Amino acid sequence: MPVNNALASEVWNRYAWLRDNGHLGYVAKATKCEDFFTGLQWEANDLALLKAYKRPALTINKIMSTIANVLGEQIYNRTDIAFKPRNEGATSEVADALTKVFMQIGDNNQLPWVRSDVFCDGIVGSRGFFDARLDFSDSLRGEVRIEQLNPKNVLIDADADEYDPDKWGDVIVTKWMSPDQIELLYSKADAELLRGRQDSYFPWGYDSIDRDRDRFGIPRGHYSYGSQPDITDGNARNIRVIERQWRKLDKVQHFVDTATGDMRVVPTDWDPARIQQHLAQNPNLSLTKKLIQRIRWTVVADNVVLHDDWSPYKHFTVVPYFPYFRRGRTIGLVENLIGPQELLNKVSSQELHVVNTTANSGWKVKRNALQNMSTAELEQRGAQTGLVLELDEIDNAEKIVPNSTPTGLDRISYKAEEHIKSISGVSDYMQGFAREDVSAKSVNSNKQSGQANLAKVMDNLNRTDAILARNVLDMVQEYYTEQRLMFITSDRLTNATEQLTVNQPTPEGEIVNNLALGEYGVVVTNQPERDTFEETQFDQAMLLIEKGIPIPPKFVIEA
Repeated sequence: MPVNNALASEVWNRYAWLRDNGHLGYVAKATKCEDFFTGLQWEANDLALLKAYKRPALTINKIMSTIANVLGEQIYNRTDIAFKPRNEGATSEVADALTKVFMQIGDNNQLPWVRSDVFCDGIVGSRGFFDARLDFSDSLRGEVRIEQLNPKNVLIDADADEYDPDKWGDVIVTKWMSPDQIELLYSKADAELLRGRQDSYFPWGYDSIDRDRDRFGIPRGHYSYGSQPDITDGNARNIRVIERQWRKLDKVQHFVDTATGDMRVVPTDWDPARIQQHLAQNPNLSLTKKLIQRIRWTVVADNVVLHDDWSPYKHFTVVPYFPYFRRGRTIGLVENLIGPQELLNKVSSQELHVVNTTANSGWKVKRNALQNMSTAELEQRGAQTGLVLELDEIDNAEKIVPNSTPTGLDRISYKAEEHIKSISGVSDYMQGFAREDVSAKSVNSNKQSGQANLAKVMDNLNRTDAILARNVLDMVQEYYTEQRLMFITSDRLTNATEQLTVNQPTPEGEIVNNLALGEYGVVVTNQPERDTFEETQFDQAMLLIEKGIPIPPKFVIEA
């Protein structure tokens, strides 16, 4: 598209407003939480000061082990997505077909791993995001692609206060792209306009051209002389691309079912002939126009408009996950552990410093009493093992008795560890560190009590799964309209596959497994990971056999 300074300015103004009114504060918080999770828990100024005074700065990372336990709870408890009929036009057969189509989409996108990554983003930085849209790189028919987004690149409507993106006015996804990527996704002309740019068109667009961001390499400000990347390189990701999805009023044609009153938007790519053909095939349908909020999709890079059109989807492509959500405030698990972790590091470092100073307490020596060394040499070698002092009188040198370790210093570090356990809800029982004198029944009871502390975190993940499944369902019903042959892995343990054909026409003119008809609801159910589930079934079968219940051996062997 040609340069459109007015439209680009509108998008940039909105981006700058969201960035400077909440998002930068979130980025600072998320960065600090990520640093503490990865073990970077000391401020650079504090480290330099401690180093100057030759004092220790210990990092005892309890946050990673605590969060790892929570991540393990999520990995061992997966969710299953199913669909159920919600109106007269929906059938249980099509609901089963939609469930299997979602299974195929999940396998194709490695959804369990993507889900774990999004969950980790939420637990550590308080926000995680899926992105669900159609992808045409592997198939001209289009396939649903589900990916993880960097939460620092997603800017939420500053006025929104709801969990569901359907209640947001807009959402912005920004990313760093190279000119070659822009040429591939948009146009060569746009890429040539942006290639080699080192300054932004906008006076306030200080971060539109190459700014520090999350990546494998070091931050841009840390480059040594002569090591800066070549800005003319087509692969250098130095252009910020802003993708804004926002709601705008528009009058849109709807199909209306005269029997039930249900309405559905007419697909935007249908021409009048196809609309009339659909009305002829369904006599109970009529056509009407209705004012609705549609999603507008605008993409800009600096002052170049790369795309501006109506979105082909009913929902934003962004699906959020917030572990705790309170009226626009998102809370993760790490941010409340930062204080106790800092306390643990500082007290442990102070303990080590006290031990070091008491081991080298010093000497009291009478003037000119040393015969084999000077007082300066004694200062350097006074703490060495096997030190020999030659004195004029045996009582003219005395080792200074060190002060004892302050009472209660070790208790503070113990309290810091207990604070981390109580705040996170991850107890010793959940980490597998129960005392040996505790019965197995008590261990399981305490472990289940600990899991209750994470119930809201897991419930919000189920809520995110439901929103994701709803968005995928709408895309499938609108765009999976032609006949497709799919292979679904029905059993991950044996890798057994099942063949499914959807939208299959019959000689009688009917369509088998017509995904476009009917309304369906989303059902989210929790279940353990398959390996854990199978092991539990085997243990239960063996327990029943011990109780005298006759279970055929073949079922025990299968389990």
